[in-house]
Amino acid sequence: MKATLKILHVSAVKNWGGGENQIELLCEEFKNNHPEVENLILCVGKGLFHKKLKNTSLNFKTASLSFNFDLRYSLKIGRICKKEQIDLIHIHDPKALSLVVLADKFYNLPAMVFSKKTSFPIKNRKQTLFKYHYPKLKRIFCVSERTKTITAETLKNQSRLKTIYHGLNLEKQKNIAAKIDLREKLGLAKDVILVANIGNHIPAKNLATFIKTAEKTLQQREKLKFHFVQIGQFSSETPGLLKQLKTNNLDTDISFLGFIENASTVIPQLDYLLLTSNSEGVPNVIYEAFYHKVPVIATNVGGIPEIVTHMENGLLADAFDAEKLAEHILFLEKNQELIPRFTENAHKKVVENFTTKKMAKQTLQEYKNVLYGRY
Repeated sequence: MKATLKILHVSAVKNWGGGENQIELLCEEFKNNHPEVENLILCVGKGLFHKKLKNTSLNFKTASLSFNFDLRYSLKIGRICKKEQIDLIHIHDPKALSLVVLADKFYNLPAMVFSKKTSFPIKNRKQTLFKYHYPKLKRIFCVSERTKTITAETLKNQSRLKTIYHGLNLEKQKNIAAKIDLREKLGLAKDVILVANIGNHIPAKNLATFIKTAEKTLQQREKLKFHFVQIGQFSSETPGLLKQLKTNNLDTDISFLGFIENASTVIPQLDYLLLTSNSEGVPNVIYEAFYHKVPVIATNVGGIPEIVTHMENGLLADAFDAEKLAEHILFLEKNQELIPRFTENAHKKVVENFTTKKMAKQTLQEYKNVLYGRY
């Protein structure tokens, strides 16, 4: 058995989100506690992930990616594998999978594993199925059991599917410090209830329902004072959302703050975390809210119900059900004695079950299973 396993992590995502955060956390965990693993990250040059990695001690390289099948990116993958004698490629998004498969046409690449971080089904079309059935792709790590079930519906060889939940670095969470004070930034008094959503502006986050939930909460608030905050990278979705705010005269009650670096550091300042997604793997922000004992109100989509148990450590509603989500916010405000029980249960669950130590240990075991022929 080799003394050192050399792993190349490939990301073709230009933005920064939960998936990129988990690459960073996984590699940090390996570096700190598994010296037998040597990690190298390949990311898109000049993207947000690249910018973030510059502030870490992790080993990384960059490549240009101007369009989906940019050959420069694929050739860089091949050159790195050859020069660094990479043992295994860990692919972190569908675009990266396409680029790695393309690279294998020019270089004889090593075995591959892929992290499936969403609960979107794999499209039943020839080109897509080809890359997911690629012979060198030995494992698909699913972020939740729901993701695994949905993925299994399309793929032939389901024995490759392994559920590995993402995790939280507990030591990091103990020492986080926010650079901004949300109440101060927004000019909010201490008696204003702060409800926030953290997520980039992509269709799956269903931020239109976040706005509707805020509107319905404000309509029924009686004497309570609320302010709703959304933090996340703007996109082509954003103008429509801002128009929705203006049309419904919600500009003063809802603040869209855009991308904030290390946004999760503001979680301890919140009264509630509100997630209105219509599709999810498992959002990292839930783990963070659980750790910091901030009540979570979310939709029961994807892997969320595997983490949030209704009336035990949070509250759940169906996707698109703004009425029920608003009811949940007002219910907790009127039954605040439930909050300590919810948040204690949540904190205990994340500390015992969803840590980077556990994620790294399971991931390393699967690396070894692939490399040493254990199936």
